[in-house]
Amino acid sequence: MKRRALSDDEKDLWSQVARTIQRAETHIRAEKMAKIFAPKTKPLPEPIQPRAPKTLFEAFRLGEKAKPAKPKPWEPLTPAEHLAQAPVQMDAKKHSQMTRGKLDPEARIDLHGMTLAEAHPELIRFILNAQTAGLRLVLVITGKGKQGPDHGPIPQRMGVLRHQVPHWLHMAPLGPAVLQVREAHLKHGGGGAYYVYLRKR
Repeated sequence: MKRRALSDDEKDLWSQVARTIQRAETHIRAEKMAKIFAPKTKPLPEPIQPRAPKTLFEAFRLGEKAKPAKPKPWEPLTPAEHLAQAPVQMDAKKHSQMTRGKLDPEARIDLHGMTLAEAHPELIRFILNAQTAGLRLVLVITGKGKQGPDHGPIPQRMGVLRHQVPHWLHMAPLGPAVLQVREAHLKHGGGGAYYVYLRKR
């Protein structure tokens, strides 16, 4: 089949169509190149919400009693805290009066300045004699202890008597004679003394 030559009008029409196709291809290529070479931007981080400022005190109401401070797990309990956790064995009213310093001790012993070897027999003698005499409330003064020079490999505990006396009071031969042990009120020595409430013979 013999091909005929295009007329001038047909040539003009074909050139217009060809230009349209070239423009479309150029536009598609430009969009692809723009996507490839477009700078990659990271999404902006979310705005940080301001934290509420920490308060030194917990919320409370006026007239509310302060909650007892809880010891930190890495801090050992003091002798007074150990004794305060023990159940009340004596009369509750007497116990309240004793811890508030309203009861005066009937006798007292001062172990302050003694060594453990000297203080233990003196304490035994004093407590057993007081119970024999019919006394109920006595005061044992230990002192709070002072940090002295420590040259040994094992660190020494400050206030050895203050820590040791409560143990002696709960062990034989004093355990059966002692009903309650509590840290003394400030007027009777505070952390450097103990109230010892004795059982009746």
